Amino acid sequence: MKLLTILFGTFILALIGTKIGQGSWNFLFSGNLGMAVFVVFTGLAHFKFQQGMAMMIPDFIPAKIFWVYATGIIEIAAGIGLLIPSIREITALLLIIFYILVFVANINSSKKKINLFKADYSGPGMSYLYKERLPMQIILIAWTWYFGIYLN
Repeated sequence: MKLLTILFGTFILALIGTKIGQGSWNFLFSGNLGMAVFVVFTGLAHFKFQQGMAMMIPDFIPAKIFWVYATGIIEIAAGIGLLIPSIREITALLLIIFYILVFVANINSSKKKINLFKADYSGPGMSYLYKERLPMQIILIAWTWYFGIYLN
């Protein structure tokens, strides 16, 4: 859940910044900026922890490192897309689909007890999936829908 600090922290700072700078609370911008910073941050992590992330991908999928880099680029592009009003809604929809698909890798990772930071099998296992990852996925999907589609 530490990653959610990035999302909520950016959101709060942006809200304060828009209130000070524009005289009003800009929830639409602040919510999308929060998610944009979050996905850019996680996208960049694909380049730092590529071996651990490759281990998360189900065995039947070939070219794992390619997919790690590709999904990192997708996340960075989604972060940018959320900040462009004309493509925000489609970006949010695609990001929600992406979150659902990535959850499959999280299930696989938890079953194998993968520690993506160490690229080994010392991870917390299924307890992490249920206590942290699933609630986080729900928050990310709801947040993306609310700020990227509903308020848009």
